[in-house]
Amino acid sequence: MDIVQQGASQVVCQVLGGRNLNQVLGAALQSAPGLTPQQRGALQDLSYGTLRFYGQLVRVLQQLLHQPLPDERVRCLLLVALYQLQYGKAVPYAVVDHAVRAAQKINARTSGLVNAVLRNFLRQRESLLTIANSTEEGRYAYPQWWIDRIRVQYGDQTEAILLVGNQHPPMTLRVNRNRISATDYLALLAQHDIQATLIAPDAVLLGHPLPVDKLPGFFDGLVSVQDAGAQYAATLLDVHDGMRVLDACAAPGSKSTHLLELARIDLLALDKDAQRLERVRENLQRLQLQATLHSGDAAQPDDWWDGRPFQRILADVPCSASGVVRRHPDIKWLRRPADIDTFAQQQLQILNALWRLLARDGKLLYATCSIFAQENQQVINAFLQQHDDARTLPLSVAGMNEGQLLPDNQHDGFFYALLCKQRAEDR
Repeated sequence: MDIVQQGASQVVCQVLGGRNLNQVLGAALQSAPGLTPQQRGALQDLSYGTLRFYGQLVRVLQQLLHQPLPDERVRCLLLVALYQLQYGKAVPYAVVDHAVRAAQKINARTSGLVNAVLRNFLRQRESLLTIANSTEEGRYAYPQWWIDRIRVQYGDQTEAILLVGNQHPPMTLRVNRNRISATDYLALLAQHDIQATLIAPDAVLLGHPLPVDKLPGFFDGLVSVQDAGAQYAATLLDVHDGMRVLDACAAPGSKSTHLLELARIDLLALDKDAQRLERVRENLQRLQLQATLHSGDAAQPDDWWDGRPFQRILADVPCSASGVVRRHPDIKWLRRPADIDTFAQQQLQILNALWRLLARDGKLLYATCSIFAQENQQVINAFLQQHDDARTLPLSVAGMNEGQLLPDNQHDGFFYALLCKQRAEDR
């Protein structure tokens, strides 16, 4: 366990230093091929969990330390061990013992301190947590600016939104209706003793997350992993056979492949990151689908557009990802208030750039995985003020309030706005 603790503490340290959790964790797992599958899972859980509850854990640690730790690596090790003691299932004495061993490898002079801090936590747990939870950052494990922004926007829903963001995310599959019906796939799961529920026409919610190699038919293209809220994008865009369609920020390709499953379309999958486009290519190959892939900036269409208009455009724009924070807990600690302003400006720029690519009577679906109005409805309002040929179309989705889906036990948080380009005579 000390190897896992040490690895998780290194991941946490790098993330708190400004690195992306997925990238850091992926590199850590790749550099340690000798880890067992159980150890790899534990390393991921400790890294995610520590960052998920960092706001609380750091306030507990502040009470236990009489002076700042000079070694950031040891501080991160203590945070990981505190997470285990508070939220894990391992026997407490084993957590402490392995943390001491890990400290000896990191900085031998601190092993006694690590032992004392963790044992003091076990003795004083209740009072330490009471004090930590007396602040909103400690109680909810979010930065105060984030909490304040949610409260201003959502009022009485604030606590529920924050708490669901600290839960483990659901795992949902999208059934490929071209290969198998949702009912038949549920039966296939039952044959493999996998519990699942149909929560939308093509969305199957698993009772427990599973590796994709345990999913029957995954590599044969029967299903894809995609959140139920994200699955609305393709259906809301209303594609039909023969249409020319643009997915403007396509990677990793879940929405592109869903569009291709719904209709026989001429799809251009665009993404600024050429490396991430490889993920799109892999998904297309697995599902035996075809699209044109191109690396380009959605905000600079003159560099890649051939001048032929699109009848449908999906603009799943870069955003704060505040609606999927339970899948990416590092976001809470890496984002800054000014980042939201930057995203909003970038989103409006992309929307303006793509609008001239849309055919008359065409539809553009604006999408984010954010729950901040500044990136969502406020961007749409600004766009509508600048374009008198644009109008919004109504969306009929259960649980959606003016385009906003809030995260819950079945889906993440998303925002959608469907825009139609009017002809001059229809204005």
